[in-house]
Amino acid sequence: MGIKYLHTMVRVKDLDKSIEFYKLLGLKERQRKESEGGRFTLVFLCPPEQDDGTADVELTYNWDGDDGLPSDSRHFGHLAYTVPNIYEMCQTLMDAGVTINRPPRDGHMAFVRSPDNVSIELLQEGDALPPEEPWASMENTGHW
Repeated sequence: MGIKYLHTMVRVKDLDKSIEFYKLLGLKERQRKESEGGRFTLVFLCPPEQDDGTADVELTYNWDGDDGLPSDSRHFGHLAYTVPNIYEMCQTLMDAGVTINRPPRDGHMAFVRSPDNVSIELLQEGDALPPEEPWASMENTGHW
């Protein structure tokens, strides 16, 4: 058997806030590991239909803080997820106070950032949706 994808690991500063964000995207907690000796918690989240461990994001929370965490976590790129309706997802996120950094003007792609500044790419499942307001004329905010 050859190489296979396991997960993407992201260090987080506020575990509860980060879990809340990823749940807004529709992910669910699949597994949690706490290490008293290592003083950290690992939380594995996944899309509900992929709860076999093949599409996990691993949130790593160091109990004693992580002052060495970069201020801009783009050193690894981004996490990408397809969604059934990109406009509905972006509206849900925006209603929860999440900034839509790159709005889905094309009905196909958007970018947001997690509480820990991780770039998240959202892609419309299947064909792009027809352009619609307010998304079609919405400007980019910040960087993604």
